[in-house]
Amino acid sequence: MKRKGKFSESIQRFGRTLLLPIGVLAPVGMILGISGALVQPYMIERFAFLGNDNVNAILVSIRTIASIIFDNIPLLFAMGVAYGMSKKDKGISVFAATVGYLTLIITMNVWLTLTGKMADPEVMTQVGQINVLGIQTMNISAAGGIITGLIAAWATDKYYNLELPTALAFFSGKKSVPIITIGVMIAIGAVLPFIWEFFVGILMKLSVVFVSAVGPFFTAAGERLFIPFGLHHVWNALFRFTEAGGSYVIGDETFVGVVPAMTEVLFNQGPNSEYWAMLPKLTRFMAQQQMLVTLFLFPAIALAMYRAARVENRPVVKSMLITMVLTAVLGNVTEPLEFTFVFIAPLLYVAYACIVGIGAVLLSFASVGIGYIRGTIFDFAIFGLLYEKTNWIFLVLIGLGLAVVTYFFFYWAITKFDIKTPGREESQNVDNTLIKEKRYGEIADIVVRALGGKGNIINVDNCITRLRIDVADVRVIDKDLLQTSGCTGFFLPAEKHVHIVYGPQVEFVRNAVDEKL
Repeated sequence: MKRKGKFSESIQRFGRTLLLPIGVLAPVGMILGISGALVQPYMIERFAFLGNDNVNAILVSIRTIASIIFDNIPLLFAMGVAYGMSKKDKGISVFAATVGYLTLIITMNVWLTLTGKMADPEVMTQVGQINVLGIQTMNISAAGGIITGLIAAWATDKYYNLELPTALAFFSGKKSVPIITIGVMIAIGAVLPFIWEFFVGILMKLSVVFVSAVGPFFTAAGERLFIPFGLHHVWNALFRFTEAGGSYVIGDETFVGVVPAMTEVLFNQGPNSEYWAMLPKLTRFMAQQQMLVTLFLFPAIALAMYRAARVENRPVVKSMLITMVLTAVLGNVTEPLEFTFVFIAPLLYVAYACIVGIGAVLLSFASVGIGYIRGTIFDFAIFGLLYEKTNWIFLVLIGLGLAVVTYFFFYWAITKFDIKTPGREESQNVDNTLIKEKRYGEIADIVVRALGGKGNIINVDNCITRLRIDVADVRVIDKDLLQTSGCTGFFLPAEKHVHIVYGPQVEFVRNAVDEKL
């Protein structure tokens, strides 16, 4: 059981590590999207000032700068995973991951050369090869970065304090970590091409499910179901950046995963291209699924919770629910509202995930083609209203229809089964004053005391909305004291591991806790 618990913790930690590169991709993707959209010929026809040489030059420059991030996604994943998974020295782990990834791609380059499988640059994308940092190598996408990051984190934790004989003492300790990582990545780079060819075949078969008519149901519903475990980023990366999401031929190039293909169609081909017709096939896995949640289902769920709350508790609950909905609408952060019912009513959460999945299928059948990655109101305005042939009206119609169904279903379930959503307790005392007034030092003091003091706290981490803390003894946790810290909930997803929900301000709370410790 202990081994199973440790494995579960490692999987959850791995899911959290993907937040760092994805957190970078999200805002940069927005910048890339806006700048890419505004330099399209059809946009210039609508808004003449965009055709001004200076304005156009600025937008093209912004797009060029932003695109370098998306062109090197594997390297971001390598550094992000190394940073998140390493427990000993995160700095040396990131450095080792960087040199390790460079070693990996050049080793595969050598393998392609020696085996005679190096393709001509003009057709390399059609045979699964890509140019990364000036090196032609196999296109293993984000997976290569993830593998490298895991190896670098392992090498750091195991060998950061390695002692060598006196003659080799200079290479001891932290210096040994990148050296060991390089050696391991050479071996992996020599073997990985064989494994990757087999793995690609399996993913291609799996992609039949994703790219089928009901594929959006599994991708959308699956994302919601994985959120409580912090594994939704792993799930999303599967079809966004690998063969599981399909391979798409655009012009003379083959793009693996829906994100690279959608980026090409949105920002390089444009609405007048023959490839614009394939946009709904790509976007059905992306932002429009999230828009269904943030723009339509969330307000409906919040309204149902408000109506189901006790009358005397509604003023406080109203403020809290409005904040949660705006956080999702403006920032694409959904956990605060979802965590108000997922752990107290898991079956209701499963039903909610199914509603999202059904909505995603309906959007696909309606040929809605709204990119990009995030599901905020800004994305809807830019990629839905301003782009042509997106069929955005069907998102509104389907969203409104499902919102009505969701509202009545949630209100019925909450009242029928007396689900203790916010405001339904006999004496509701929701006090988030400390969070509102940004008194993070006081919050940290409460958290440390409530968790049994410094000696009981082993490790502190955070994701987008939650503190994730390992403790030595869960029996000493003072739940009543913890509630006074302004958190919206806390739970124990694994043995000796507590999650405390604070919303988007969690990073500031975590920094204050670190300082307190």
